[in-house]
Amino acid sequence: MQDPKEDVQSQKIGKRMLFLAWISGLFIMTLWFDDLLSERFNPNQEPQSVSVGNATEVRLKQNRMGHYVTTGMINGKPVVFLLDTGATDVSIPANLASQLNLGMGYPSQANTANGVVTVYDTRINTLQIGNIVLRDIAGNLNPGMNGEKILLGMSALKQLEFTQKNDWLILRSYE
Repeated sequence: MQDPKEDVQSQKIGKRMLFLAWISGLFIMTLWFDDLLSERFNPNQEPQSVSVGNATEVRLKQNRMGHYVTTGMINGKPVVFLLDTGATDVSIPANLASQLNLGMGYPSQANTANGVVTVYDTRINTLQIGNIVLRDIAGNLNPGMNGEKILLGMSALKQLEFTQKNDWLILRSYE
């Protein structure tokens, strides 16, 4: 027969193991759901490029909210772009300026969805989506923007040809 003390000790160990299994399962599910939600917001986390004649083409899938969001680079640093044809310039949250090696220039006024705000001019040395690379792009640093999403405005988009077809946006850069 087993000693009652050993039986109680075995039950305690079993409960601890069950608790650790539940915690591990919740942690794994949290990671999985976080990836799933991130992909729903940004279905273009690794945009693919195709060469078509003298053009480089990147296809972006619309997210569930009807926006075009993609991962890209500013000055060699990874960023997330939200394409915004209503924005005159590329608009960057001011808190990202040092991380992206952007200088803060002269202040100016900008009309935004939230009203008139003071922004600071900046120049982006390189902006990249897939294999499309744009150089010397006008931008602004916006102290009122929260988060890390960058509005990809017309100062960059006007250098590209873009076509929307169904839930895809095709960006083309001609060399």
